[in-house]
Amino acid sequence: MDTITLGDVTLTRVREYFGPVDMTPETFFPDSPAKAWEDHRALLVPDFLDDGTRIVNSAVQTWLLRSEGRTILVDTGVGNHKERPYAPVWSRMDTGFLDNLARAGVRPEDVDIVINTHLHIDHVGWNTYLDGRTWVPTFPNATYLMPKDDFDFWNPENGRTSVLGRGNQNVFEDSVAPVHQAGRTLLWEDSHQIDAALRLESAPGHTPGSSVLTLTSGTDRAVFVGDLLHSPVQILEPDSNSCFCEDPAQARATRRKILGWAADNHALVVPAHLGGHGAAHVVRHGGKFAIKDWASFAPYTEQG
Repeated sequence: MDTITLGDVTLTRVREYFGPVDMTPETFFPDSPAKAWEDHRALLVPDFLDDGTRIVNSAVQTWLLRSEGRTILVDTGVGNHKERPYAPVWSRMDTGFLDNLARAGVRPEDVDIVINTHLHIDHVGWNTYLDGRTWVPTFPNATYLMPKDDFDFWNPENGRTSVLGRGNQNVFEDSVAPVHQAGRTLLWEDSHQIDAALRLESAPGHTPGSSVLTLTSGTDRAVFVGDLLHSPVQILEPDSNSCFCEDPAQARATRRKILGWAADNHALVVPAHLGGHGAAHVVRHGGKFAIKDWASFAPYTEQG
């Protein structure tokens, strides 16, 4: 398995999906400079962009942490058998994610903590699985850490509107509410200390409750940034939002803040959806940022 060590914490990448997401750069990142995609073509192809179709490639993966004797999952992907009428790429998936998790040495009952960095369709799916006709928690012994601001925003009882329109339809009902009703959630606000090495911090913009997980262990630092970044282009052009950001101005400010912290603290930046080597160290480059080096995870394009 793809595993690295950060201080006293081990980090493993568990794959659910890698491939096209049916969007060109112009659709996915509408305010990104068109020139950037051509200037950085050698960096982007094939891990992040298909050279022939010009469709963005993306990974859906869970970050598995082992820290202070506990097993922790960061984001749970899309999930299987879920009706997603307005997101056909993710509708009725049937992947071997739990088999991949088992290959990493983890059974569902072994998981102590599940972190949902935010409550989008591709971050909460394996929170639950279909048992007969009922959605039940996949990880029966885990505490699910969810940002309260996102819980309230996506709860259909509150009638909020989203830039996604109906794109997140059914997600709260089949992947969030069943866990909450089972008494497995902890809804946190502002920040939440998990253990000596791991801390959740609010990082709004992409969604109202978007969060990052910071890791500090020994001399190592990392920050799990969820959907602050979907592509390396957003490191090089940090004002480039995805089309899914609820508050574009806040998303830009948050991205710059977190990338600045990572650069100043030599922290590994770990997004949710990067294929390739999955994570990178960044440095300041004028008023923007550059990639210093990549993590040692094997690219999916080399794994087949």
